[in-house]
Amino acid sequence: MNESMELFYALLLFAGLLYVTTPAAGVESVLTRARACLSSEFSCSDGHCVDHSWRCDHSEDCADGSDEENCGENECESNNGGCSHHCVDQPLGFVCDCPSGMRLVQDTHCEEVDPCLDADVCDQVCVHANGSLTCECRHGYVNGSESGRCLAAGDAAAVIFSSSEGIMWMKPDGSEQKKITNRTGTSGALTSLTAANTLYWTNTEHTHVYRLVLDAGDQEPSVMLSGASGIMGLAVDWIHQVLYWTSNRTGAVHAAALNGTEHAPVISGLSSPTAVAVQPLLGFLFWAEGGVSPRIQRSGLNGQDRRTLVTSAIRNPVSIALDLPRGLLYWADSLLNSVSRVAYDGLHRKTVVESNGYLDRPFGLAVFESDVYWSDLHTGAICRADKHNGKQLKCSVVSSPAGLVLYHPLLQPTDTPTPPAEPPTTDPDSAFTWILCLIVLLCFLCATLFHCRKMGTFSSSPVCSPGEPMMKESQDPLIPSGDTEAHADKDNTFPVPV
Repeated sequence: MNESMELFYALLLFAGLLYVTTPAAGVESVLTRARACLSSEFSCSDGHCVDHSWRCDHSEDCADGSDEENCGENECESNNGGCSHHCVDQPLGFVCDCPSGMRLVQDTHCEEVDPCLDADVCDQVCVHANGSLTCECRHGYVNGSESGRCLAAGDAAAVIFSSSEGIMWMKPDGSEQKKITNRTGTSGALTSLTAANTLYWTNTEHTHVYRLVLDAGDQEPSVMLSGASGIMGLAVDWIHQVLYWTSNRTGAVHAAALNGTEHAPVISGLSSPTAVAVQPLLGFLFWAEGGVSPRIQRSGLNGQDRRTLVTSAIRNPVSIALDLPRGLLYWADSLLNSVSRVAYDGLHRKTVVESNGYLDRPFGLAVFESDVYWSDLHTGAICRADKHNGKQLKCSVVSSPAGLVLYHPLLQPTDTPTPPAEPPTTDPDSAFTWILCLIVLLCFLCATLFHCRKMGTFSSSPVCSPGEPMMKESQDPLIPSGDTEAHADKDNTFPVPV
């Protein structure tokens, strides 16, 4: 009996040691990768990284000038010149090339050509067949008078925005402005839950998130959440009833149940988070960062499976918005004075609106039907333009607009769309970690089975029963990992699937 117990505990100790040492290996690998240049970059002799296309271009980009040395060699022989597909050596330098059906982006990478997004004439569904394009509208929309246009059926949408005078309402064409609430401090981020006719907003003076039910008789806001400082962006998961926000004080994306009972950070360690958006039907959470490393990223609703979408030609993305029918993300850059868009997988990027006198300090952003809307702090205007090409610009001057939301039920649908196909990716470190985890699990099972056999309880003990179901760890961002007691007490929280 003692020998079996000693073996049991020895195997458990071995499994524990494997588990403890596994993260260290992962951390070391991450640090190693952080010191290495990307495949699209050239490694200077002093260790710094510059774009591979800058090598041998008659301009010293490395501080030590090493990018202009040995320019007579075939750069394609080294890491394929940083090209994702074809590298073509030239008398001076090299160029990257792409196979048929693909095009070159950022000088080094190839992406599939999408005829629909290249033509960019359909508001919603685009069908490419036999060399021609056909535009269709999703459920709840009808064809407009112009080809490719889709208009929302039923009630007209409303533009709701926060301002120095309070929360305001107006028609999309800028007419019939009216006040919803009185002044509640310096205007800030704004979002909505249309199914419950509820608005959520914050301001820069307080640490509260306010809530207002639009069909309530008194029209008085209440405090949904307190103690949340530095809020820059707000977004509602209308399927799982969760509020997400970014905070430049905590450097994180947070999530809270809409009843205000629980909240927790979902993404942490961000340098300067600005905006946030959510697509709960596909399980996507998006956020933007400014500061020294501006970027736009995506993850699951629980913060797992992070993926970077935009890192180049971006300086200060202050707001993001989703075009749900087309699966596109739009962002406004306050330093580039532009509005751009990209697919959910980071491909098919396009700048839609460039500096036009009304993009000096954009703040809020929304997309609906054929247009993209934004608020501008500098001009005190709310503008809209064609979401395909930035034409047909129309602006309405209001009082210090900030947060912006287009209010219509079709902007928060409950039917599940077909998720976009994405190429599978493999992370060697993740595979190594999974192998070690498998070894740990096998060691534990072997130890348990050996112990049960020695104790003579293999067939009767419920602990050793092979048919006992196992509970899967929750993916809810509001439930701490591994906390099974939280499941039992969590009557008012909605689960968030991956």
